[in-house]
Amino acid sequence: MRYPSDLSNAEWQILAPLLIPPSSAPGPGRPRERDLREILNALFYLLRSGCAWRMLPRDFPPFPTVYYYFRKWRRNGTWETLHDTLRDRLRGQEGRQLSPSAAILDSQSAKTTEKGALAVTTPARRFKAASATSW
Repeated sequence: MRYPSDLSNAEWQILAPLLIPPSSAPGPGRPRERDLREILNALFYLLRSGCAWRMLPRDFPPFPTVYYYFRKWRRNGTWETLHDTLRDRLRGQEGRQLSPSAAILDSQSAKTTEKGALAVTTPARRFKAASATSW
């Protein structure tokens, strides 16, 4: 581990099967050159540090590669699968039902004005420029 946000071996063993397809047969296209664990470590570093994509340290893969996987996983539902799997695992460890049975919905609690539309808006004020003699 180089950074506090890096995955431990135990964490990687949980997440790896969700990222790597079960079939080991090569698919179409080029073979993968980057380690997915390094991609996840880079994404967790970005999340934890809050830095910009271009400020990703050189210890990680190039930021366009990391962003490619981030976007790909967002579009194909991998992030949702990771979240759901980890949530179910945690709830199971706590002895709770795997799926939540209740939800909290919040409504707007701040009072709004009784008036609406044009009555609420105030017209813009026009200020006259001070004349040179008023100085």
